[in-house]
Amino acid sequence: MSTEIRLAFAHPSERSHATAPRGPLDRISLRDHIVEVEIGAFQAERGTTQRVCFNIVVEVEPVLDPIDDDVDRILSYDRVTEAIAHELAAERLNLLETLAERIAERILSEPQAVRAFVRIEKLDRGPGALGVEIVRTRGQVSEHPGAPVDDDRPHPRLVYLSNAAIAAPHLPGWIDQLQARARPLILCVGAPDQPAPRSGHALTQRRIDLLAIEQNAWVLAARDPRCVVVSTRTELDWAMKNGQISVWAPSKIVLDAVDGPSAHPSDAVALAAWFAGQFEAGEMLVIGADLPADAAAAQVPLRGVPADRTTL
Repeated sequence: MSTEIRLAFAHPSERSHATAPRGPLDRISLRDHIVEVEIGAFQAERGTTQRVCFNIVVEVEPVLDPIDDDVDRILSYDRVTEAIAHELAAERLNLLETLAERIAERILSEPQAVRAFVRIEKLDRGPGALGVEIVRTRGQVSEHPGAPVDDDRPHPRLVYLSNAAIAAPHLPGWIDQLQARARPLILCVGAPDQPAPRSGHALTQRRIDLLAIEQNAWVLAARDPRCVVVSTRTELDWAMKNGQISVWAPSKIVLDAVDGPSAHPSDAVALAAWFAGQFEAGEMLVIGADLPADAAAAQVPLRGVPADRTTL
């Protein structure tokens, strides 16, 4: 077996040693760390967990001065396992590649870390282990940043529009007023007035009801060309930074949430309030609908406006 093939299937620690740059680097390793998690792009992987195995090696700058047995002077193993746990808890992911990238990015944000080898394998999808392995350096991560840090995250104004508000003649005027204010703007809607098909199955009905909301999002987008329907966190982050008005299509974020909303899609205002909390909105405005029953417990300030009011 050639050296290249042998190293491809060797533990990341061997690859780290074989490809080490000039100069000594210390290594921290995590071997055969197994977690039960829901992940995967296939429908059969939704609603169920599977075993995922992590093998990670982090190359770190050596501590040349005496460390005096001080844990604060080294990169702790806990930072590696915490990176895994944090990214698994952030949202449900389809791809191991995405998970590996995010774990590597989080690890390499540590000042001691220089290079990270991340191997992730699914153990229950076939007779063997199916997985990916990536190698990233601190310089690569700085050139391709992931999600914004908390201090840089915008705090949008979220506006829920009832069906009466969507159809109101002064909708463009409302959007003019909202666009003129400083915060990024995200619009949310509920389902159309026509009843959605009934499936008789809770999981499929949830998806049908979410898709009904998305149909109404497109109705709103058709009313004003400034409104763009978006479905992912990446799209929403970009829109908030670039002044685009977004209309939330909820299926992906709701279905991928690790700690999803308790609100049913039929309670669209409560669902929008959950979403507002997820994105740390500065305010939620509800036009033409009642505030949720537990408005006092909402994570963001809520304000109601009648659908016949021309000024907000």
